[in-house]
Amino acid sequence: MLHVDLAGLPLASPVILAAGTAGVLDEMSEQLDLARVGALVTKSITPEPRAGNAAHRVWPTRVGMLNAVGLANPGVDAFLRDHAPRAAALPCRVIASIAGFSVEDYTRVARAMSGCEGIGGVELNVSCPNVCGGVEFGAEPGALGELVSAVRAELGATKLFVKLPPVTTPAPNTIADLARAAIDAGADALCLCNTTPAMAIDVRTRKPALGNTTGGLSGAAVHAQAVKIVYDVHRLVAREAGVPIVGIGGVTGWKDAAELILAGASAVQVGTALFADPRAPIKIARGLGRWVRAQGAANIGELTGRVEV
Repeated sequence: MLHVDLAGLPLASPVILAAGTAGVLDEMSEQLDLARVGALVTKSITPEPRAGNAAHRVWPTRVGMLNAVGLANPGVDAFLRDHAPRAAALPCRVIASIAGFSVEDYTRVARAMSGCEGIGGVELNVSCPNVCGGVEFGAEPGALGELVSAVRAELGATKLFVKLPPVTTPAPNTIADLARAAIDAGADALCLCNTTPAMAIDVRTRKPALGNTTGGLSGAAVHAQAVKIVYDVHRLVAREAGVPIVGIGGVTGWKDAAELILAGASAVQVGTALFADPRAPIKIARGLGRWVRAQGAANIGELTGRVEV
């Protein structure tokens, strides 16, 4: 009932652990039975190790969370040596998130991941708001298309997921423009979307709450925005192209996940909710199963994009 085919990558559940929230690879297995989720996304891996930003890296808000981790990760060589050998034995699919600051950075990591047993897909992080220079590829269709095309050439049969920024304004480039560029360049699926650039100030010290000054807002505060973005991209671009969407943004319960599916998502990622309850993905999947039955559907895929307007 909850099985989904995500661009040819079969998942036992549409619930996926989002990049950067479940450890480098499988650290979440200490708190969560990974057989109960469809997939996990690794931390974003860069060519060289990154220490990340200064503290504070995470800051709670009334309706979500700010983060500015700064792509802290062990680098691709250490990932391949110390983490990747465990991927094939995990009870869920593994999608490797990759990041960089040039086309060469991305292609180097993509090339390494394509030959890694147990890595079923690569999520291209082109929209991290927490590092200097981290958003250019996700802001302009031409640059995005060039990057996606170059990475696609390195991956072979490995699936390519492109994680786009939360573009909500009509100019200069809409989220539909970016989605179309990614699809035309070879994306197998779209991940919508990354965190929203945001900031908090400690009024006692008059200093930014985050060590990086600004960061990305996630959680319940961005959910309604994510629903609209998924709806727009599905309606304007992805449905006709036959490209699935992974909905991301404020999935804290099954109703949030169901909204994204009705808007056009085939699967959802859970991130911020893990910080409050590591078992949230299991509860979300259980609720989705009840919802599918209540809707009279044989499979959750029958409900993708079925919002009635």
